[in-house]
Amino acid sequence: MGFILVIHVIVCVLLVITILMQAGRGGGLTETFQSAESMFGTQTNAFMVRLTTILAVIFISTSLLFAFQSSKGAQSLMANKKLLTKVPPAKAKEAEPEVNIKVEAPKPMSNAATK
Repeated sequence: MGFILVIHVIVCVLLVITILMQAGRGGGLTETFQSAESMFGTQTNAFMVRLTTILAVIFISTSLLFAFQSSKGAQSLMANKKLLTKVPPAKAKEAEPEVNIKVEAPKPMSNAATK
């Protein structure tokens, strides 16, 4: 799985670079430095679209592979009885005194208090 992780990270970096190099509505990263056509030739747009598609397919494939492996192999630590330690029984707490509170029904207000 370590080799696939390295491939996944490299593809992530290359995918970000290729997306930033594409000239879109805002001009892309290539407008800042120099035009991509002068760097790669006149067929730059088709090449960049193809490269982005290939890298995206590899990225999705490795992501799905990681998701499949994590769902298949991962188990809860609670399932392993060797890792569970015996918890000592809790000490009996001293009995707390009971508190009795009496609640009375509300009394109507007198006429003198309402004036």
